[in-house]
Amino acid sequence: MRVLVNPLTLLSLVVMLAQPAQITPTHASATETVPWHPCAMITAACTRAGFAHYGAKMGFGMAVDCIRPIMFGTPQRKHATKALTQIDPQVVAACKERNPNFGKGGRAKSQSTAQPTPKPSSM
Repeated sequence: MRVLVNPLTLLSLVVMLAQPAQITPTHASATETVPWHPCAMITAACTRAGFAHYGAKMGFGMAVDCIRPIMFGTPQRKHATKALTQIDPQVVAACKERNPNFGKGGRAKSQSTAQPTPKPSSM
């Protein structure tokens, strides 16, 4: 089955993605420094800059070429083909506070306080 894409629909989608997100929170506390989830703001900025989840091999990977350098303050890898987008340091700090493992690729392991269960020895 072949899927046909209407050029007007595709153009509309591109125009919508090129616009900055205008998100208005339903309620914001006085202590909240960013009105929207800060990690989502970083992901959205990377998407607008042209990074993609499937682009690591081509030099524009979402996590490896954009999110990790922003979150850890490291330079981009030499294989990167797109310039790193500028993010407000307050947004990065708020994201780290809300989700310390953001950008680690699911490899981060939480430290368990439980002691390992010893195996019974068989004689």
